[in-house]
Parts: sequence; structure tokens; C-alpha cells
Amino acid sequence: MELSNMTLINNFYLVGILQETRYPELVCAAITFLYLVAVANNSLLLLLIGTDNRLHVPMYFLLSQLSLMDLLFTTIIAPKTLVDYLSGQNTISFTGCGIQMFLELTVGGAEDILLAFMAYDRYVAIHHPLNYMVLMRPSVCWSMVAISWFLAFLNALVYTLYTMHFPFCRNQEIHHLFCEILPLLKLACADTSQYELMVYTMGVTFLLIPLSVILASYTLVLTAVFNMPSAQGRQKALLTCSSHLTVVGLYYGAATFMYVLPSAYHNPWQDNILSVFYTIITPALNPLIYSLRNKDVLGALKNLIGKGPSVSKP
Repeated sequence: MELSNMTLINNFYLVGILQETRYPELVCAAITFLYLVAVANNSLLLLLIGTDNRLHVPMYFLLSQLSLMDLLFTTIIAPKTLVDYLSGQNTISFTGCGIQMFLELTVGGAEDILLAFMAYDRYVAIHHPLNYMVLMRPSVCWSMVAISWFLAFLNALVYTLYTMHFPFCRNQEIHHLFCEILPLLKLACADTSQYELMVYTMGVTFLLIPLSVILASYTLVLTAVFNMPSAQGRQKALLTCSSHLTVVGLYYGAATFMYVLPSAYHNPWQDNILSVFYTIITPALNPLIYSLRNKDVLGALKNLIGKGPSVSKP
């Protein structure tokens, strides 16, 4: 079929979990609740880290950046999903689809790289405690954040521009919660097989390099932790490391299924469930994972609400 005889698509219909479930009202309520929890938890953690001097250390600075990314990530997806369902219009323009894809890839990619830098931070803290504040000085921390955003920006820009250059002339329904590369390519009226292979290869590479850094860092960290003479020091180090490893597991578990597992093993319903997990559920859980067993964060929270220990005047 000649391209000139095709009717090109100017907008799409997002067919996400709310459109495919038998209980849309219940799912809508759950997404609304989880989004509000994600916004409240991440905003509170940002406030605590920004206002409490005890949290002005590299580990919490990087954690604040993770909270910011989680807040942005879920806000890119959840509000539009809810508004579309409540208004009964689940359309998105061609331009809007490209913008949503670009933002999602940028924030998700930045979080991928930042998690590797956070693992390196734990390695420096355990292996070089006396030089920790020098090796992780503010300029280094800001460079880590800048590198995360810059590499993710470039990656997202290339993917978005190339994906959106294809002519789309098939079914207008994107069977996904938001505009994602692989579900969108199913609507292209051109051969995308080579590009899909490139997306798969680059996706694996983009995930495995940071994941390798994380695994290498924590292998060295855990070796040092188990050789610590102090049981209290081991417990504190393990608590901090376990929180980060839990977040890493949540992020990379979902990302591996989405971007590493070949498309033949995907189906729209599973992808919709998984997209809710890593765009809405995980951002709501991450602040809780980091703060529930963290005495510094809980102490900062008590001080904020006026329940901290009173300071006696000399």
C-alpha cells in the first residue's frame, strides 16, 4: 500500500487499565489514593531533607533527588489517566503523545542512573568513611544528578524523535496506560522490526550498565559490612543498604519485564498492570521504604510536627 493512499493518524486513544478492567470505579479510586500517597510522601520527604540540618549529607541529598524524580514520574502519568476516565475522553494528540513519551523516558532514565550513583555513595560511605564528605562533596553530588538528567535527556530525545517519525495509519488505540514506544510501534504502517531490535538492545544496555554498578558496589559493601567488628554498626549499615536494595529491586524488576523481556512474551493486560506498578505504586512506596526504619528521617519528622525532644537553654 502506498503511503499517499493512507490516512495518517493525528491523535490516539489510550486504552489503559481503566478501560480494560471490569471494575473501573474501584481501580480509579485505588489509583487516586496511590497518587495522593505518592505526592504526599515524596513532598514530605523533600521538605524534611531540605529543612533538617541532620539530613544535609550526600546520602539524603541523592534521596531527595530520587523523591523528586518519583514525584515527577507519577505526575506525568496519573493525573491524565484519572482525568481521561472521569471525563470519558481518553484521547491524546500526536504531539501530546510525543511529549508524554519524552518526559516519561527522561525521568525514568534519570532514576535508572541515579540508583547506580546512590549505590556508589553507599560504597564510599562504608569503604572510605573518613574521606566520605570529601569524596562525596556537594560538587560531586550535583555532578551525579546532572549526569543522570543529561544522559536520560539525550536517550529520551533520540528515542522520541525516531519513534514519532514513523507514519501511523492503523488502529488508533494504544493498549497501554500512556504513550510507550513498543505499544505505539504496533500502530505504525512501516517496517519497525529493525528499530524494535535496536530499542531492545539499547534498553538492555541502558539497564544493565547501572545495574552492574549497583551489584558491584553492594558486593563490596556487604563484604565490608560483614567484617565490621561492631554489631550495631553492621545493623545500621544493613538497614540503609536493604532499603536501597528494595527500591532497586522494585525498579529493575518492572523495568526488566518491560524492556528486556522480548515483545513476544508481552500482552496488553500484563503491560497495563506493570505500568501502574512502576509509575504509580513504586513512587508511593519508595519514601516509605526509606523512612519507616530510618531514625534520622523519623527524628526530622518529629521535629517538624513539634514532637521532638526539647532543648534546654543554658
